[in-house]
Amino acid sequence: MKKIIVSACLLGRNCKYSGGNNRNEAVLSYVKGREVIPVCPEVAAGMPVPRPPVELREGRVISCEGKDLDAVYRAGVARTLEALAGEEIECAILKAKSPTCGVHEIYDGTFSGKKIKGQGILAKALRQAGVRVIDEEDVESGVAGD
Repeated sequence: MKKIIVSACLLGRNCKYSGGNNRNEAVLSYVKGREVIPVCPEVAAGMPVPRPPVELREGRVISCEGKDLDAVYRAGVARTLEALAGEEIECAILKAKSPTCGVHEIYDGTFSGKKIKGQGILAKALRQAGVRVIDEEDVESGVAGD
């Protein structure tokens, strides 16, 4: 049976930068009865919970304090991909607008709340690996399909 990758925060795990989660009932309903692989590339990178928020600026992961964390976060993405090696994956359902998991848009890197078209570094890596990537909003709107 193919498995579904899901951002762990959407499943209710407290791994969000603020220490909380983004539990999403539509996603939970969508994956019910299916085999799920929870992922959090930030935690895989060794980042603490809670942690300073980050955004992508000119393609690099930058904290709200101005610290370049690109290498750390990309190492977390690499660890996540390594953990998925050999798995049969149906799709990935990821956290919308996240600098790691955003599928259609991300925050613009100014920490002002402004969003731009783009994708997070995990979403991009999964797409490059041939995985169908959707976000929680696709599931909520019924665009995800089956």
